[in-house]
Amino acid sequence: MDNILVYLDDAAYAEQQLAPMRGNNPPAQGQEPATHWVLVACAPRLTQRISKWVSHSARENWRAKWAAKLFAQLAPALRANGDRVTLVLAKGPLPELTKKLSAQHGTTRVLDARRPKFGHEMPPVTADQPTARDARWEVPGAVAGMGALLVLAAE
Repeated sequence: MDNILVYLDDAAYAEQQLAPMRGNNPPAQGQEPATHWVLVACAPRLTQRISKWVSHSARENWRAKWAAKLFAQLAPALRANGDRVTLVLAKGPLPELTKKLSAQHGTTRVLDARRPKFGHEMPPVTADQPTARDARWEVPGAVAGMGALLVLAAE
């Protein structure tokens, strides 16, 4: 059985990333599933302003509902192929969670299917994951605003 650990935060983006990896042939009756998917939901962080007014239990409840909605969009399509799916909500540093889940499930592959966000560096999911900090082009908002102002002033 092929074990795949998938980190995700957006169902539509994750479906595009998972499409080439999914098998379209369900296993025969009595046969073991071909793939075991360990889906890890990475809930968005709440801002300090929100967390100031919301209790810890309310935040955890929101994270659980958010993850359930995400899993409801992805898991049925994976199960339809006869694959096994395990659902996990990420808490704490992702490299530690990766080590724990890899040891628990014997994961052979790790896929980071989180939607990239412009101007926001996502934490790595494994300790040896390369960061594309040098290859990424970022422009602070003030610099972009000043550039636009200079272009308008020149006209």
